[in-house]
Amino acid sequence: MVASWKQLFFHLLLLLCCRLTQTKSAGPSAPPEPPSSPLPTLSKRVVLKGDVYMERVEVVSPVILELECNWTGDADRYPNVTGFWSKDGTEIEESRLTVPLKNEHYHLQQKFNIVSQENLGNYSCVFGGDAKINFVLAAPQMGEVRDKPIVSYVGDTALITCKMEDTKPPPTTWIWYKANGTEKEQILAATESQRHEIKNQERKTQLVVHNLTEADSGSYFCSAVYAISSTLGHVELKVITFYEPLKPFMAIVIEVTVLVAAILLYEKSRSKKTSSEGNEDNDQANTL
Repeated sequence: MVASWKQLFFHLLLLLCCRLTQTKSAGPSAPPEPPSSPLPTLSKRVVLKGDVYMERVEVVSPVILELECNWTGDADRYPNVTGFWSKDGTEIEESRLTVPLKNEHYHLQQKFNIVSQENLGNYSCVFGGDAKINFVLAAPQMGEVRDKPIVSYVGDTALITCKMEDTKPPPTTWIWYKANGTEKEQILAATESQRHEIKNQERKTQLVVHNLTEADSGSYFCSAVYAISSTLGHVELKVITFYEPLKPFMAIVIEVTVLVAAILLYEKSRSKKTSSEGNEDNDQANTL
């Protein structure tokens, strides 16, 4: 009887240990990672007939950039030339190769993964060390640039506008900055609603500055933000007092007043001199 109880206790202990072991070893399976969608491909093909050519490439989101260069060669037309790729003037490793002359052209082709702002820049295909095609990769640039500053008065309201051309893709958002020395300080309209107001549209943004002071004068920057990078536009604001436009007029008035006063003084002194000379003549006549 005692042996049967011992055997039963042994079986129960063995079953409990097995369950504990299964509980520790078994766990929730990790969810499978979703497959990453492939990047779209952007292709650019250029035929070079001279020595140097530049092609601007606007990038708004991560892409696989496929660049193709064809050079017609120079007067020598060697059977082979050395070709390589460079980024921002630095040769890309393992890109140098011998390029044969085929169908009256030297041909180079390369793919680049453009996934962040650091990948933007100047990509060049170089033939023989002299002939070169430059591909300048950047976010869309603002075509409209204001040369003259916006002039407004103290206590008034200023409206500063930036916009992208209709032919270019609209940015995801707009951000405004004001120059603070050598730094750019972001303007947060939500925290300064009484002073600043930002109105954003697809290709246009407006910054409204209320209750202007002379301290609001300076450089303002509008940033068109895209998925891979951003581009800046610059506008200068000059805040003046209402007496500022009157300064040239006041200067003219002062000059005229001084001139008239000088003429009057001269005429007065001349009339006194003439009167004194007349009295001397009369005295001489009476004496005679």
